[in-house]
Amino acid sequence: MSKKYFVTLTAILFILLLNASFGSGADIPIIPKPVKAERRTGSFTLSSATKIIVTGESDAQTDIAQYVSDRLKEQTGISLAVKRVKKASQYKNAVILQLSNADSALAPEGYRLTVTPVRIRIEASREAGLFYGVQSLLQLCLPVGKSRKLNIPAVNIEDKPRFVWRGLHLDVSRHFFSKEFIKKYIDIIALHKMNTFHWHLTDDQGWRVEIKRYPKLTEIGAWRVDREDRGWNDRQPQIVGEKATYGGFYTQTDIKEIVEYANSRYVTIVPEIEMPAHSGAALAAYPEYSCTGGPFTVPPGGVWPIVNIYCAGNDSTFTFLENILDEVIELFPGKFIHIGGDEADKTEWKKCPKCQSRMKENDLKDEGELQSYFIKRMAAFLQSKGKRLIGWDEILEGGLALDATVMSWRGMDGGIAAARQGHDVVMTPGSHCYFDYYQGSREIEPMAIGGYTPLSKVYSFEPIPTDLTTEEAKHVLGAQANVWSEFIPTPEHAEYLVLPRLAALSEVVWSPASLRDWKNFVPRMENLMKSYGKYNYAKSAYLVSVTTVMDSIKRQASVSLATEMGTPVIRYTLDGSEPDNKSRLYKKPFTINATGAIKALAFIANKPIVPSTEQRILIHKAFFKPVTLTYPYRKYAGGGNFALTNGIRGGKSYDDGNWQGFEFDDLNAVVDLGEVQKISKISAGFLQNTNSWIFLPSVIEYSVSNDSTSYKTVGKYEIPVASENREVSINEITLNLSETHARYIRVYAKNVGVCPDWHIGKGGKTWVFIDEIVIE
Repeated sequence: MSKKYFVTLTAILFILLLNASFGSGADIPIIPKPVKAERRTGSFTLSSATKIIVTGESDAQTDIAQYVSDRLKEQTGISLAVKRVKKASQYKNAVILQLSNADSALAPEGYRLTVTPVRIRIEASREAGLFYGVQSLLQLCLPVGKSRKLNIPAVNIEDKPRFVWRGLHLDVSRHFFSKEFIKKYIDIIALHKMNTFHWHLTDDQGWRVEIKRYPKLTEIGAWRVDREDRGWNDRQPQIVGEKATYGGFYTQTDIKEIVEYANSRYVTIVPEIEMPAHSGAALAAYPEYSCTGGPFTVPPGGVWPIVNIYCAGNDSTFTFLENILDEVIELFPGKFIHIGGDEADKTEWKKCPKCQSRMKENDLKDEGELQSYFIKRMAAFLQSKGKRLIGWDEILEGGLALDATVMSWRGMDGGIAAARQGHDVVMTPGSHCYFDYYQGSREIEPMAIGGYTPLSKVYSFEPIPTDLTTEEAKHVLGAQANVWSEFIPTPEHAEYLVLPRLAALSEVVWSPASLRDWKNFVPRMENLMKSYGKYNYAKSAYLVSVTTVMDSIKRQASVSLATEMGTPVIRYTLDGSEPDNKSRLYKKPFTINATGAIKALAFIANKPIVPSTEQRILIHKAFFKPVTLTYPYRKYAGGGNFALTNGIRGGKSYDDGNWQGFEFDDLNAVVDLGEVQKISKISAGFLQNTNSWIFLPSVIEYSVSNDSTSYKTVGKYEIPVASENREVSINEITLNLSETHARYIRVYAKNVGVCPDWHIGKGGKTWVFIDEIVIE
């Protein structure tokens, strides 16, 4: 979308929200929604004559006051002076920041914000509470443009977070991000009252933290050959003599600076040092700590399965890792150190004499218990240093280490199991919390790893499973969003995937569950977007969704159009042309009874907000005719038994609900037209997404019959198996016929079966995806 659309949207939202935000009965536009908030009569006029008053001797309070002053000047153009006093009760026309440790009514991160026509007061028992109160105040001060005065509505707010862990993650191994961007990322975290930055510093594709005792970790492990012009899973390993030029790392001085910056934003950094797997970059630098001794190079792209692993049978491996963690502990003052623990392929352990000897010596029955031994040993070391180990839910396998905390990413089951064992848990399931997933249509959105997690789905997340008892639920510390960077090469791309979804998660982890309401959230979200001006945030929630309900009797489709936000005007066309502000205005569902292409677009003040979306509807001879399958579809139903004749074309997202998937099996489908008819065309749409194990069939064959027993082949196509990863594409295989009559049409598509040798999933089962069989 062009820059002029960004500017237009911001200005339009301001005009609408300025009139609506504080009207009679309107909600107070703060995200996350405060625990208690009351709109009072009148307003406070903020002007250059207003002062920011700090009570007490804390330098941190003064820093927060200066932060307020800087942000207000940035947002409004109004510059406020900061003044420190012992008593503030006599001050009028002031923003007063007051710290009171004696106020037991305020939670450690809680605050009280009072706005009257005379003054603004923010009270807290800790500096963090003051900082979060400031964030709420700043959301009440969000005009567009510069002004000399600003009227802030009179309110009484008393607030505190629901969870102690409110996190956002960033993977800097797959793609490296500058120190300056990390600070900006921390600002994004703070803006949303989140308090934890999970910094994924090491992985197969890069080691990003300076360890002085082991300089080769950054001399070798921080760099890989530049294959950025290729798809992530289609990158040739480094060859002999080739120089590694892509990468980077943070010096210990950089990290100290970033930690100090995070502390000023009341954000705790949790560093992640991956082990025992995802260790390819470290082993490229120090291969002696592997089972095989190498040599290794830093992989430039996808690696699967992850077989290069630290040797668990070698005591020097643990010395190596403990020495690394000693330096990491000195850099990061927070209580948690993340050690990964995920996706460890045990192939090398099974072959390694040292690992097998370790298992025998410690009476370990399998390699799963060997991993548990590994994790427990690292947990004991961290505990001896006053730290706590946290890892992905695979650390449950083989037995959980004492005092370990589990980060549950493969759904909620790992978190449930850990909580029932009395261990603390952070919920971060891929279904709701992976922000490297798409948030809109794949055809429109920038590249993502896959999946679909729109803003509203994030908002629907509940971190405490109903399976847990009240006591077990106390072990759920909170939740976190994860941003894995395989397909995120730039800071702008990262910002786009995080915003505004982080706002939805912030309300999930801060506000009482009973206060969450999507319709109430939307106008507050639109208000908060006014603070996103310096970020590249997504407008995906304004993309129009096209929902069709097919009527097989009347042979027509009922079409509904909507956006997640529900606020803009929607205009549409039926001939595939681009909608403009004179196109048909959507008011209610409508019907179509002929093949066509619906294009729909959201407008505010006659200006488009985002690109248009398209849905093809096909009304044809096989429309809602029964289909018999020789082999069943798996996981991807595409609409069930009539998926291949329901008149709906799929898009480029394999999980958009319109594709039917066949894993390993061939597709062998027979359509019964009910009677012998003249056939002039047979076509079917197939998806190719080799990154997701979806290949075009190697053979496609169309056959016809009048009795369902004797078939005549009328068209056959042989398609070469892809020799490298290909861009996602939809391939319509069409056969034109003449003088052909038939009742039964058979579509056979031969599955490639297994991924070819060049593929990251070499030997894994492939899929055939089909969306519609069209008969005309």
